[in-house]
Amino acid sequence: MRLDAFAPAKVNLFLHVGGPDAAGYHPISSLMVFADVGDTVSLQPADALRFETTGRFGGDIPVDDGNLVVRAATALRAKLGGPTPPFRLLLDKALPIAAGLGGGSSDAGAALRLLRDALAPGLSDADLEAVAGSLGADGAACLWGAPVIAQGRGERLSPAPVLPALNAVLVNPLIPSPTGAVYRAYDAAVAAQGEAMPPLLDRLESVEEVSAWLAGYTRNDLQAPAVALEPRIGQVLDLLADEPETLLARMSGSGATCFALCAGDIEAEGLAERIEQMRPDWWVKRCRLGGPF
Repeated sequence: MRLDAFAPAKVNLFLHVGGPDAAGYHPISSLMVFADVGDTVSLQPADALRFETTGRFGGDIPVDDGNLVVRAATALRAKLGGPTPPFRLLLDKALPIAAGLGGGSSDAGAALRLLRDALAPGLSDADLEAVAGSLGADGAACLWGAPVIAQGRGERLSPAPVLPALNAVLVNPLIPSPTGAVYRAYDAAVAAQGEAMPPLLDRLESVEEVSAWLAGYTRNDLQAPAVALEPRIGQVLDLLADEPETLLARMSGSGATCFALCAGDIEAEGLAERIEQMRPDWWVKRCRLGGPF
């Protein structure tokens, strides 16, 4: 029997970054939401342990311990202890690589959910979250794919404000934006602004209210250094900001994916179609943001 799990793209509506601590980690505060576009992870019985990739970007990622899906499977098997039945994991990779969309962490989260269902249905959510958190800063947040506030190194999670459905367009110029290089550029360019949380509301009623709050109180501290390293990200942001459907244009995570919030589905569809016509060499997806999907 084959089991499938959706691995949604993660979008940072804002990302505040502090200076590095003694261990070199940057404390953050971020509102993370998830998109109804993403990858798919599948699990099925096999004669031996195997991990394979397919999809548009499947050939661009490793299939060894450099892949978070493999590391997630290894970590969960270690948590369970003892032998486990062999299985085959298949990742259908639809999201670009090094794109600021938490793709690897979301893939790992989907794999962990599948493996628990198949191997250890009695394992608690808390134990599964601990395994996900051990895989990286986005691991815990991406396990369930639900809106969340992340702080510290990404491990301190708290409820997000209640949000309306957010219609958006995701655009990536299909160039990588490696996280480590962007953080190094951030450290070299400016003094850290700090990871302080903006004033939070319990509920935001409309996409217009969300956009105004984000524009007035929040930012992505990695956007400027990412654009300095790769000016094509700036071209995406400029193009989106100039379009009439765009309420807010911003980069997600460490890039290179940028998002535009739109008033509704019709506006998002029109914007996506026009961007695709203007730049057929870019990756463009109309989506809804929120989650879980």
